[in-house]
Amino acid sequence: MSVELNHIIVHARDNRESAEFLAHILGLDVGAEWGPFIPVATGNGVTLDFAAVPPAEPIAIQHYAFLVSDEEFDAAFARIQQAGTTYYADPHLKQPGEINHHHGGRGLYFMDPAGHGMEIITRPYGSHQEQPTAS
Repeated sequence: MSVELNHIIVHARDNRESAEFLAHILGLDVGAEWGPFIPVATGNGVTLDFAAVPPAEPIAIQHYAFLVSDEEFDAAFARIQQAGTTYYADPHLKQPGEINHHHGGRGLYFMDPAGHGMEIITRPYGSHQEQPTAS
């Protein structure tokens, strides 16, 4: 068996709110609560298990990137806009209201309710090779 990522724990103040937010944007389902976790499964079988962190404990902000089809990007982008969620073309959040066209595709960044940086991209990093220029 090859090594595969199975699940990751995502800390949040309100695990249900964060799980439902991401599931809504990405067009995914929120799974049944399992112990302290609210799961959101991706199409490749990786589950993001949202876990509530007590108010006194800090949340280490993380970055999560999701590879989506062009159609899924369009749908997620529409839901982001309809929700009034601020989005950015860059990870440093200096280009609000814009998307990027890196790697021959489209991408954008947005924050979830816990402050994690979320990214959707239509092409994997490094997938777009520069075309040789004619001499």
